[in-house]
Amino acid sequence: MRVNCDRALPRLLFLLSIIILFFPSSAVTAGEDYSFDIEEFEPRNFEWGGYTEVRWEHIDFNTDGAFYKLNQYKDRHSTLDRLTGTMQLETLYKKGIWAFSSVLYAKASQDDMGWSDIADVFEANLSLKPAPFVTVDLGKKIFKWGTGYAWNPAGFIDRPKDPNDPEEALEGYIGAGLDLIKSFGGALQTVALTTVVLPVWQDINEDFGEANNVNIAAKLYLLYRDTDIDFLIFNGNSRSTRYGIDFSKNLATNFEVHGEFAYLTKIKQTYLSKTGTIIKRERSVKKYLLGLRYLTESDITTIIEFYHNGNGFSETELNSFYQLVDKAENQFLSSGNNTLFQLAENISQKGYESPQAGRNYLYLKINQKDPFNILYFTPGLIAILNLDDHSYSVTPEMLYTGFTNWELRMRFTFLNGGNFTEFKEKQNENKLEFRVRYHF
Repeated sequence: MRVNCDRALPRLLFLLSIIILFFPSSAVTAGEDYSFDIEEFEPRNFEWGGYTEVRWEHIDFNTDGAFYKLNQYKDRHSTLDRLTGTMQLETLYKKGIWAFSSVLYAKASQDDMGWSDIADVFEANLSLKPAPFVTVDLGKKIFKWGTGYAWNPAGFIDRPKDPNDPEEALEGYIGAGLDLIKSFGGALQTVALTTVVLPVWQDINEDFGEANNVNIAAKLYLLYRDTDIDFLIFNGNSRSTRYGIDFSKNLATNFEVHGEFAYLTKIKQTYLSKTGTIIKRERSVKKYLLGLRYLTESDITTIIEFYHNGNGFSETELNSFYQLVDKAENQFLSSGNNTLFQLAENISQKGYESPQAGRNYLYLKINQKDPFNILYFTPGLIAILNLDDHSYSVTPEMLYTGFTNWELRMRFTFLNGGNFTEFKEKQNENKLEFRVRYHF
């Protein structure tokens, strides 16, 4: 459910997030008395929390990039500064066999091009547990299928993650689910079956796929010899039928491997050929991911993932699109005619504007806690490499959490590659970001 609010509400939330961020009522003062109360550790019926943050971004546009030319050809800027206020509220109410959870999200931004705002209900789910092995869910929920960190090829009923912020909450979908779980004493320790009914009607999950359909998804989970295994299936007319499997296993206490495989049938796609001809195709594709997570004794965490996106465009198909935008700019500058720009804009919405529109990627994330005995300080780096055209993005970052409930993060992202390669043709050349977040 997505609601475009009137100006008053997002502006109020924007100001409220700043007030809470810089003047938290629960801030700890010097000399405060501490006491131990056993009632604080008893289960509570109602729990709530969340965060408020202020983020400042400075963006240098890639004025030679295809997506800059496509999106900015009418009103060109070389840089952009943006200030964003965000608030996320999470609640959980439990009463007997019932539980209701919600995640509410609001964001308002002001930049050189104007004001934008949005308010979302990310999650609003009613859960019933009539027996220890049965759970029924009804409402809007985030399912989190798949074992990948940056991508989830088998996340058939989840929205795609942002690889630069994969742990941020996502908006769920409205549906009804049933969970059945059974434990055993042998090599097969646990079996769980999850089934989900996902309707797509007017005003309900409209962005999921074809409307006026009811879809079904299922996941069979096995814990076998300390290995987590999922078998997944999606069937319905809103999207094509798809099958998947994933796994996760700790080879040692500090070393984990994981993977996913998905087979998607009858995927429809529009692409540009070498000659610039628009072609439609329907085919079945494979998506898969293999990754590892390793933690050293000095608290360095490394995550590496290889991702194959069978639904992505080949290097040649991406190259043809970038050359089309190049021709559109030449036409516009010489005659003022934007016909080719309109064509390119239409084609870009068929998948070329996706964050990872290619086929093969390598993901790397490294961070270290408290290096050189600097407490609460975590430097890190995120890199994404397109293995086909060798373009890339690199994001070094610094995170500090030395104040109770506070988080300060600074990032700098730069993108590069050869001409007519994916990251070289993005709209941004680099971005500097500073974020202050207060958890409550």
